[in-house]
Amino acid sequence: MSDIRDWSREAIRIIEADFQRSADTHLIPLDLPGLPGIDLYFKDESSHPTGSLKHRLARSLFLYALCNGWLKPGAPVIEASSGSTAVSEAYFARLLGIPFIAVMPASTSKEKIAQIAFYGGQSHLVDDPAQISAESERLARETGGHFMDQFTYAERATDWRANNNIAESIFQQLRFEHYPEPSWLVSSAGTGGTMATLGRYVRYRQHCTKVFCADTECSVFYDYYCNGDASQTWHCGSRIEGIGRPRVEPSFLPSVIDAMAKVPDALSLAAMHYLAAKLGRRVGGSSGTNLVGALLVGQDMLAQQQRGSIVAILCDGGERYSATYYDDAWLKAQGYELEPLIEIIRACAEEGAALPSMPVSGL
Repeated sequence: MSDIRDWSREAIRIIEADFQRSADTHLIPLDLPGLPGIDLYFKDESSHPTGSLKHRLARSLFLYALCNGWLKPGAPVIEASSGSTAVSEAYFARLLGIPFIAVMPASTSKEKIAQIAFYGGQSHLVDDPAQISAESERLARETGGHFMDQFTYAERATDWRANNNIAESIFQQLRFEHYPEPSWLVSSAGTGGTMATLGRYVRYRQHCTKVFCADTECSVFYDYYCNGDASQTWHCGSRIEGIGRPRVEPSFLPSVIDAMAKVPDALSLAAMHYLAAKLGRRVGGSSGTNLVGALLVGQDMLAQQQRGSIVAILCDGGERYSATYYDDAWLKAQGYELEPLIEIIRACAEEGAALPSMPVSGL
């Protein structure tokens, strides 16, 4: 037992040392002429060492598992992931010198699979996205490894009170801005861990800030928020990688969310392309979903004659999607005609035009 304690202590030191070598992520303003009096910022999580918001989650999950005594030297870590969490967990597993296996939908982009391999991880692909958790449990039993289970532990592994979590970082970076207490924080949900951190933090710090969750077209989170039925499922996985789920996950806490929308996938991708053009670099599809969410709450603020700031999450970069979301042939094969929708996003952001109708609750 003492040998495992010694190993765990050294593993935690290694992770904490890695954290100290990393700077915080940037807060990027985005000009919105169509929403006068409203300042929009994107929290750029793509600047983490593994390129996405999930780097924070992976670090927290590893520390949580180590402090609970769940990880052992030489035993593999196994995760059910659509890509970004797996990339980040592979990074931390390599830091600790332990094997890593990612159980992912077969549709996961080749770029993400290659990144997992770059960090020394293996990819175990499953045809049915709804079975990745069950398959992860099976592999953990057969290998003697540990199933990290991000969808269960995301909301409890992160210290939502402090320790430079994403919410604390946002408020620190806004303190010299015109509206230092944002009216809204906008994010999409994959595990629900980020939503839990944002919602808990603003309550703990007694801020008036509200939290908006932008869900995807093929996901049950919005429906669960509206009807409270945790048994419902969706027949397929989300087409916006990393967010949306075909089942209600334990880490998704609707009680910390003030409003939600179910954003059409095509509109998310159009917003992604618009945002990429405005920033001069590619971003992921979930960042487009979050831009739509930010525009929705911004228009609601204008309708109520409110001024203030909005912070949305830029979850990852677009390099991982060069063969999908940024490939014209792929988009055409999927039936997406994005140009008219990109113009709708532009007109909303720059001229104040209305967004297309979509399911919204809480605004």
